[in-house]
Order: sequence, then structure tokens, then C-alpha cells
Amino acid sequence: MKTLGIDVGSQTTKAVILGDDGILAYSIVRSEDEVESSAKAAVDEAMNLAGVTNGNELHIVSTGVGGKSISVGQQKKTITTCLARGIHHSFPSVRTTIDMGAESSNVIKVNENGRIVDWANHDKCAAGTGIFLQQMAKLMQIPMEEMSVLSLQARHKADISGTCAVFAESEVVSHVHRDPPTPKEDIIAGINYSVVSRVVSMCKRIGVDRDVAAVGGVALNRGLVKILEEEMGFGILVPDVPQIIAALGAAIIARENIEKGVK
Repeated sequence: MKTLGIDVGSQTTKAVILGDDGILAYSIVRSEDEVESSAKAAVDEAMNLAGVTNGNELHIVSTGVGGKSISVGQQKKTITTCLARGIHHSFPSVRTTIDMGAESSNVIKVNENGRIVDWANHDKCAAGTGIFLQQMAKLMQIPMEEMSVLSLQARHKADISGTCAVFAESEVVSHVHRDPPTPKEDIIAGINYSVVSRVVSMCKRIGVDRDVAAVGGVALNRGLVKILEEEMGFGILVPDVPQIIAALGAAIIARENIEKGVK
């Protein structure tokens, strides 16, 4: 039995092919303006990697901001539902999942069966998202990957606003042009902390049950995850490929549909 999950995000589109023994293949491609072509590119790449030649053999479930806009697939599910299934498959002990994506952040509480108990999200402002971090990296002329490493070398956290992306940008510029300038490592740690402060606020809103996992592209930022762990007071689990968890959850739901006889 093979199923496929697609997560169409604003920055990347992910596809996961699930077999009887686990993930057969996955793909991550840049999202284009036309979501249909993004989904097709991700599906084609995953199928090639898995050695699947006939897409009609796959039961497909889609999710994400563009998941409702694509024609491929038999069912569409919310991102929170798919995240819950995906993280439960990856880490059955997890009860709280922090999803940090390009344009929004979510905190999801799940039960022992991977079903949602409660959730909170933040999508009102760029601050606290992957796009915010990309803007800050561009402003500082530092690659995103390097920002993650430099944050780990910081001795202090520069004071960067966590309330508004526009204010944060002005504060970063101010730190850069001070005499002497604030060390770039400290500025980056301050930027990461501003994102973490948004996440912690959501966690406090719904409460946190352990274990806790971080997913989404921002979870690749080791410096940010370290600060998150410091603020939470315990370790955070991060999947090897945190970007594909929602697509994995969609593939799991597709498998459940087959088992239930849902078409």
C-alpha cells in the first residue's frame, strides 16, 4: 500500500510517499505562483525517487495554504490535523508540537492517539515566522544557514522587538550602526529570541504538555531552537526533516482512508 501527502506552503511545497514500512521518498520544492504546478513538481520528484510510475495507484491527501486550490488528490485536510498525525508517527511521546512555518506559527496539543486536543496560531504579523527571519538575514547580508551557526556563538541577546516586524528591522539597523556596533552574533540571537517570544506566548495561552517537538522550516535554525529550549526549560525534539511533517501526516491520513474504505 502506497499513499501520498502534499503540503502546499507559501515558500515550499512538500510531498511524502508512504509505504508499508515507512517513508519511501519525499520532495521539497520551491512554491511557484501557480500552486498546481508546484504540487505537480513535488509529486513528480517524490514519485521518481520512490520508483512509482503510475500516480493513479496512489491515494492522495493535500494540506497547507494552497492545499485546497489543487486538483490532485482525493481529500483535503487542515494543516493542524496533518501536523498532529505526522508528529505522532515520528515521535509518539510528543503531546505538544510547535510548528514554525514561513508565514504562520502554530502550537498544537495532541493526545496519545495523535488527535488534536487544543491549538493556537499566530498569523497576524510577519514577526515570528520564517519570512521574518529571511528579511532579517537579507538586512544583515548573512545567509540563513550562517545565521543559525552565529546565534550559537552569541554571548548576549540584543534587544529586538518581538511585537512588529517593521520595528524589529529598525532596531537591527540601529544595532548595526552603533559605535561600537553590536556584535552580529548578539543581533542574530536577539532576532531569534524575538521569534521565540511569540512562540512562548502561544504556548502559555494553551499550556504545554511534554514531550515537545518543533517542526517547520524554522526548526532547522539550531540557534533558535537552543533559545527556545532555554526559555521552555527543557529539551525540544526536532525531526531530521522538520519541513515534511504535515505532508507525512497527510500521507498517513490517506492510508487511514484506504483502511476505512473511504474514497
